[in-house]
Amino acid sequence: GGRLAEKTENTFKNGLVFSNRPVKIQEKIHLRVQRDSTNWEGALRVGFTTVPPSSRSLPLPCLAIPNLTDKPGHWAVPVNESYCQAGSELKFWVSDGGSIYVAVSNRRYKWLTGVDLSQPLWAMIDVYGQTRSILLLGKFNYSYICLTAGFSCSVKAQSCCCHQNITLYPLTFLPFNPQTYVYMKSTCPLRCYVRWCVDLLTIIRTLYKTFLNSWLVFYQNMTVF
Repeated sequence: GGRLAEKTENTFKNGLVFSNRPVKIQEKIHLRVQRDSTNWEGALRVGFTTVPPSSRSLPLPCLAIPNLTDKPGHWAVPVNESYCQAGSELKFWVSDGGSIYVAVSNRRYKWLTGVDLSQPLWAMIDVYGQTRSILLLGKFNYSYICLTAGFSCSVKAQSCCCHQNITLYPLTFLPFNPQTYVYMKSTCPLRCYVRWCVDLLTIIRTLYKTFLNSWLVFYQNMTVF
């Protein structure tokens, strides 16, 4: 299982994705490139920011580099195209020395220093250039990835966001799957609350039908004897 972020239009930009919680120092974000394209130059960008997704104004900039990295509190590095082909997996993290590391094919690369560790950091991913979609693996299966702006979401994901270039798909469609409730209070909490209530009623109705059917079977068996 995991979470899939995918560009739905043929564009090299508008692919910013943020974690909805601060990441820990040395915490590795693990992802796989699901789809790529040769229509564009460049590929995935990864990094960190001290700016919470909930405090960002909309619309977001269309690129992590240089639109965000030119502003304080943002650090990102471009990943080489050769490491971003479909099926490629990589991990990135920030070290206790404030450096961004990227690991590909069991090799670790130190690509940037100077990250401010005095404040909480959120993971930042730009599904850029040739990269069409990514799948988040490992711990971030259940750590909710927030598409704060510049995105639309599938009906199943019910994420709160508002652009047409990215779709966020949950890969499990069970009631109360934590991956389903990806929301931001600053954008559309009412929609998420309504979704939660609808799913709760669905579960109650399902349990009621199950109980009723079980009781009918039990009653029929009792009358037979």
